Amino acid sequence: MKFLNYKFFKRLCDFTFSCFLIILFIPIFLLIAFLIKASSRGPILFIQRRIGKNKKEFSCYKFRTMHPEAEFMLKEILKTNLDIKKEFESNQKILNDPRLTPIGKYLRYTSLDEIPQILNILKGEMSFIGPRPIIREEIIRYANNYEKAFSVLPGMSGLWQVSGRNKLSYKRRIQLDLIYAKNINFLLDLNIFFRTVGVILIPFDRGAV
Repeated sequence: MKFLNYKFFKRLCDFTFSCFLIILFIPIFLLIAFLIKASSRGPILFIQRRIGKNKKEFSCYKFRTMHPEAEFMLKEILKTNLDIKKEFESNQKILNDPRLTPIGKYLRYTSLDEIPQILNILKGEMSFIGPRPIIREEIIRYANNYEKAFSVLPGMSGLWQVSGRNKLSYKRRIQLDLIYAKNINFLLDLNIFFRTVGVILIPFDRGAV
């Protein structure tokens, strides 16, 4: 299947599947929303500006997994813990993040916090499969590889997520994004899709945090 034809086919599948999932997941949306509000104060959704294909900026939706004071907590943690500071500067993540709420830890562990991104897919800002959308400050990490890696829509899941996620270096993440963008095809997307289901159902030792 030629790339342009597959691009149209993939968008059609994204739109159709996202419409179906939004209806199917309504009870799950409501349950998670209730648990978030019951366990900590603050909004249900965490909305962050992300960069996707062709440096297009959009609002990326996630269920809130952190305490409302997360930014202040991060500053204090980075001031007092050099190991965590090194970890955060390396991959923009903290493996055992103290900012997470109890329900937030579970949502992160199972990747259920990313369910609201189905709305981004419906709007055409994301795809089910692709490189993860990044914040503007991360573009510099990709250097000359950004245009190649994000010549496709960013994804809700992707090669990085099913290959180790936070356990991989940022350099390896970029390599996987490039591999995906260069070799995008139906069989690759299907393979990543089924591996994603496996990571969600059995997240042990997959870096799904």
